[in-house]
Amino acid sequence: MTTACSSPNEWRAAGATAHIRGHQIFFLDSGGASPPLLVIHGFPTAGWDFHAVHPHLAANCRVVIPDMLGFGFSDKPRQHRYSIAEQADILEALMDELGLAAFRILAHDYGDTVAQELLARDIERFEPSRRIASVCFLNGGLFPETHRARTVQKLLASPIGPLVSRLTTKRQFARGISAVFGPRTQPSPREIDGFWQLITHGDGRHVFSSLIGYMAERRANRDRWVKALTDAPCPVQLINGSDDPVSGAHMVARYRELVQRRDDIVELPGIGHYPQVEAPEAVIEAYLAFLAVGGRG
Repeated sequence: MTTACSSPNEWRAAGATAHIRGHQIFFLDSGGASPPLLVIHGFPTAGWDFHAVHPHLAANCRVVIPDMLGFGFSDKPRQHRYSIAEQADILEALMDELGLAAFRILAHDYGDTVAQELLARDIERFEPSRRIASVCFLNGGLFPETHRARTVQKLLASPIGPLVSRLTTKRQFARGISAVFGPRTQPSPREIDGFWQLITHGDGRHVFSSLIGYMAERRANRDRWVKALTDAPCPVQLINGSDDPVSGAHMVARYRELVQRRDDIVELPGIGHYPQVEAPEAVIEAYLAFLAVGGRG
């Protein structure tokens, strides 16, 4: 089994970078046999969010976990118009660079939206060229009408967003992220330190207000990205921490209303927005069960 990288520094040392579409993109690639799994992280952290589940995933398949543009150890260009479409372009190009023509997806938060765009593209392709074998979504804003943005997100999306980005302190960040974890699964000081390191690497706070544009993109592209869920040409799983105030049980209720061809829904009581951090064993158990009954594609 692949050894866990318990700190961001260990994670970085185990990874590599690729020059993709003019940017340096950091990624971790476990190697090994296919079919591969592309893991897509959320906002505002990075691929290290999956460090607790990575060894178990890598024991079952080849795992590729990038830091998207503007996140973690990847480039964080200033004055850049970040978009979900560009993130999807970069991930497709990375998988091409690695010679991986088809793959499964495990996504979280912001990464859910990128995965929805990738699914939408797959629907638009002819059958022989489809790339995605299955998708598993962790907590995220699958439907803009159920996404309950936190105050800091609203401020980042406002005209004072750049100022809020620059003035955010580690203590403020810790308080904000702890509020979306479950009451009995709060992040440890080590995890807070790791998240903060990833955010501030490369003076990353300066891109907070640019990255937050994804909330407006979700509203503008709602029909396209919801259709990606309802018409997905592959098995889909949803693993959701029910106590998440942003996209918890209320989001799952909307999912049940709209997505008739749901393959698998796993709700985790007492768990918040980061199930892969708060309950890694439960996530692995649920995901491997999904693979066993068809999620391998």
